[in-house]
Amino acid sequence: QQVSAMGDRGTCNHSEVTDFILIGFRVRPDLYILLFLLFLLVYVMILLGNVGMMTIIMTDPCLNTPMYFFLGNLSFIDLFYSSVIAPKAMVNFWSESKSISFAGCVTQFFLFAFFIVTEGFLLAAMAYDRFIAICNPLLYSVQMSTDLCTQLVAGSYSCGFITSVLQTSMTFTLPFCASRAIDHFYCDTRPLQRLSCSDLFIRKIVSFSLSSIIILPTIIVVIVSYLYIVSTVLKIRSTEGRKKAFSTCSSHLGVVSILYGAGSFMYLTPDRFPELSKVASLCYTLVTPMLNPLIYSLRNKDVKEALKRLLEKKNTIL
Repeated sequence: QQVSAMGDRGTCNHSEVTDFILIGFRVRPDLYILLFLLFLLVYVMILLGNVGMMTIIMTDPCLNTPMYFFLGNLSFIDLFYSSVIAPKAMVNFWSESKSISFAGCVTQFFLFAFFIVTEGFLLAAMAYDRFIAICNPLLYSVQMSTDLCTQLVAGSYSCGFITSVLQTSMTFTLPFCASRAIDHFYCDTRPLQRLSCSDLFIRKIVSFSLSSIIILPTIIVVIVSYLYIVSTVLKIRSTEGRKKAFSTCSSHLGVVSILYGAGSFMYLTPDRFPELSKVASLCYTLVTPMLNPLIYSLRNKDVKEALKRLLEKKNTIL
């Protein structure tokens, strides 16, 4: 009730807004401790998993391949965009005001959009990498050169940056007149648009188009790549060969399904279910960054062997 009362103090112009209220999850106050512990556990797993994955990839020469170059960048992105969301959400579980400054909201929005869009393009690049590795293995080292891998990663970051600049500019030039209360646990496009008293039709069309331009082409790349991969794998006579090929790709496909499924629900469907949107947001803000290192390490023989070598090396030093 206190948050709602604070949030209902309208403002006449967006230039007068100095802070927002992050309402978060509409649950009983006694459940905040449980949510805090859950967020803390997941965030610690994200830190350990992704830092561990980056350490293994950077220190083991055997993992100096395009696949692990992409995977190292994926861990870096997961680590940082979850760090943009989780710490502030955990602080708000204990805070009565649940406020975030205007500048803090802009920064959180920009960084999250930057990293999440970058991850989408990076996953498409990883699908292309698997396509070349399985469908054209003899030319893999030639086609997936260091220059091409660097260009794909740099292109992913560039697309993320440009998209984030456009989305942030469109969102924070809105006149926020209705309320200061953001019905979410972080600053996101749709909850912020609900606070505006201006006509959002054109902005929603642009925002939807921008989301479609990001999500649909990358999904198409992933789907087409995996159609070719499945077709090639089914032609492999060896059962062990088929199993190894599917094992390599199934982990990547699982991560892509979670990220794009939740993202499509959030940004390509009507904004009618705010509470359900918060649950969907958890899938790509916390669940995916937590699962990525687990999936890629537990299902990956090379990573497990590299971890074993790293631990043996440390034991030898000690």
